[in-house]
Order: sequence, then structure tokens, then C-alpha cells
Amino acid sequence: MISYAPLWQTMKRTGASTYTLQVKGQISSSTIRRLKAGESVSTNTLDALCKILQCDIRDIVEYLPDNN
Repeated sequence: MISYAPLWQTMKRTGASTYTLQVKGQISSSTIRRLKAGESVSTNTLDALCKILQCDIRDIVEYLPDNN
């Protein structure tokens, strides 16, 4: 499972808001909704988030293995 928990931590650390993502990175409100819901987003979105927040992909997503 992919978790976006690092994204919210990175945003808090850098003082960025969802408004910042929408204005600076032209991330749509529907994409932000998908991120909040833990749904899939495109690699283009992940790339844009890294550029906006000036961070590495590890600061945006993490992989959590299933407990099966």
C-alpha cells in the first residue's frame, strides 16, 4: 500500500498548504482529494509535488507492505 503520510509531514515542515499546491503546482482540487483519501495519483503529480516542495520522492510517499 502506498501512503502519502510523508507528504503531509513535509508540507507541515515547509509551511506549505493545499492552496500552495494548487497555486504553485497547478495541482487540482480533485487530485488533492485523491491524495487525502490515499488513492492513486499519476507520476506527473508526484514529480510536481517534489518540485513544489523541493524534496525527494521519499518525502512524498512511502510503501507499507500488506500484512497478508
